[in-house]
Amino acid sequence: MIFSSIEFLLCFLPVFFILYGITPAKCKNFTLLLGSLVFYAFGEPTYLVPLMVSVLMNYLMGLCLEPEAKKGNRSGRRADRTNKRRNVILFLAVAGNIGVLVLCKFGVHGLGMPLGISFYTFQILSYLIDVYRGEVKKERSFVDLATYITMFPQFVSGPIVNYSEVRSELKARTFSPWGIQDGLKLFTMGLAAKVLLADRIGILWHEAQTTGFESLSQAYAWLAAIVFSLKIYFDFYGYSLMARGLGRMFGFELPENFRTPYMARSVRDFYRRWHITLGRWFCKYVYIPLGGNRKGELRTIGNLLLVWVLTSLWHGASLNFFFWGGILWLCIVLERQCEKRGLFQDWKILPHIYLWMVIPVTWMCFAITDFRELVVYLGRMTGLMEGINVRGNDWVLALKDYWYLFLCCGLSCTPFVQNVYRRVKDTLPGKLILAALFWICIRRITLEGGNPFLYFRF
Repeated sequence: MIFSSIEFLLCFLPVFFILYGITPAKCKNFTLLLGSLVFYAFGEPTYLVPLMVSVLMNYLMGLCLEPEAKKGNRSGRRADRTNKRRNVILFLAVAGNIGVLVLCKFGVHGLGMPLGISFYTFQILSYLIDVYRGEVKKERSFVDLATYITMFPQFVSGPIVNYSEVRSELKARTFSPWGIQDGLKLFTMGLAAKVLLADRIGILWHEAQTTGFESLSQAYAWLAAIVFSLKIYFDFYGYSLMARGLGRMFGFELPENFRTPYMARSVRDFYRRWHITLGRWFCKYVYIPLGGNRKGELRTIGNLLLVWVLTSLWHGASLNFFFWGGILWLCIVLERQCEKRGLFQDWKILPHIYLWMVIPVTWMCFAITDFRELVVYLGRMTGLMEGINVRGNDWVLALKDYWYLFLCCGLSCTPFVQNVYRRVKDTLPGKLILAALFWICIRRITLEGGNPFLYFRF
């Protein structure tokens, strides 16, 4: 079940919302947990029991990871023994969770890819490591921890939430008409981004795939690459907005996951704005522990390489993902060298042009999992590979058919739409427009069906 489906919007969500609303405050976590398991069972009933076994095992390990303060020599020796035990438990916990994730990614012995495993594995690891470091207290309530891990608004496709961000809300939160209204507005904006922008502009990408990459003109290959860049953004951004909207409706403030990434001036800046919660996870738990940028330039370059190798592996074991990560790593390294030498600092337009030349190419490395097909597509983009039955005006026809979507997507990539939304969302005209958007989305889904999120299987 996905958020942009009639089953979710008109069946699951209203029923769950009524049950959640009438549940006493002290029992709302239990209702949210049960609702999340039902939501997950609609998509992956086979993995429901393994999921809860994983939650239980990590809950038990988390109870043993909190550091013990040293008090005197005798107590200090006991604390040392405790710390050794904690080290072993943390190692087993990290190895076990990562091991299961890797086995699923590589499809060992026919294992499938459980929905959301990459996201909830990282949430589990962040909780365990933070408890081990003493940054958060261990959670004694199994229901509260299970609710944090399996909360359906962000369980399947993020954002990746640190336990410290929702701990207080798990214990006591406000469920109010204002929160419901504000969350529904944010949810509607995300639904519109997904249904009216991502799904519609994505038709052009589907047409490019159907035509065959070897039959695309060079201009059309670039145009289709830009189309996919827009599709994946509004697909993932829309989901993240819906997740935040649902969280706000239930009394949680989930973290922002996108911050107008296509307005960035470099690849480095782009990935500070794109999938923010994944980037901060790798920064906090991989890059900084390795030394970050504090141990010289060569060490920094090596640390960045490891982060991007792991990021590529997180997305999948296919060669194209490592190619994607390798190009991004190389761009970031080159940008660091240019920044040190003060190059391009006074340029205003050039960095944006550079970004829009690089990012669509990297997204093709991400989207096309067949490496031979990827070589063909990049060959058509660069003009280095001969085409077959190529129509020179194919890109012109595409622009004639989809110009209004390019215009809407282009505006929505800037802060313009967000600024307008903040100004009008609490006004009567704004509420009427949002209500109309919601039912237009329902109509579109009814006519065409719901399309799965691109990150649904990561």
